[in-house]
Amino acid sequence: MFHLVLGGGLELRLLEERHAEEVFRATERNREQLREWLPWVDRTYSPEEPRQFILKSLEQHANREALAAGIFADGELAGTIGLHKLDMLNHGTSIGYWLGGAYQGRGIMTRACRAMVSHAFAEYALHRIEIRCAPGNVKSCAVPKRLGFVREGTAREAEWVNDRYLDLVIWGMLVQDWKG
Repeated sequence: MFHLVLGGGLELRLLEERHAEEVFRATERNREQLREWLPWVDRTYSPEEPRQFILKSLEQHANREALAAGIFADGELAGTIGLHKLDMLNHGTSIGYWLGGAYQGRGIMTRACRAMVSHAFAEYALHRIEIRCAPGNVKSCAVPKRLGFVREGTAREAEWVNDRYLDLVIWGMLVQDWKG
C-alpha cells in the first residue's frame, strides 16, 4: 500500500474508493480554478466520476502501470498527485497534480512532487520523469522549476481544455540529475 509521510501533517496516500466523495467535494470547491487547466473537471458532475477514476487507478497500481495518490494536509484532502502511465519499456513516466486553493502558497505541492519523484525513481527504477503544464499556469510550472527539472520545450496545442487547445511546457528530470 502506497503511503508516504512527509512531516508537518502532510502525507501522500493511495486513493481508495472511500475517497471518491472527498475528491468530488474538493473538485467542487475548486472547480473554477481547476477547470482553467484540467480537461477532466467539466466531466466531473458527481462522486461517481472520481469513484470510477479511483477504481481504474487501483487496478493500474496493482499492475504497476500508474499511481494515483491523495495529498492530505492534517488529515484533509488538499489535492491529488499521480504517476501517469508508467512506461517500463523506456523507464519513464509523467507526474500530474492539482491542489485546492486553500492549500496553495505553502510549499505543499513542491514537497509532494519531491517525494513522488524520489519514490518513482527508487520504486520503479525509472530513468526519466516529465511534468507537463500550460505556460499560463504559472503556479504549476513553478513546481518543476523549483525541483530542478529542465525546461525541454513546448508541445504546441497539445491538450484540449475547456473548448480550447493549450500548449504544454515539457519539464524533464533524469535519474542521474535528481538531488531529491
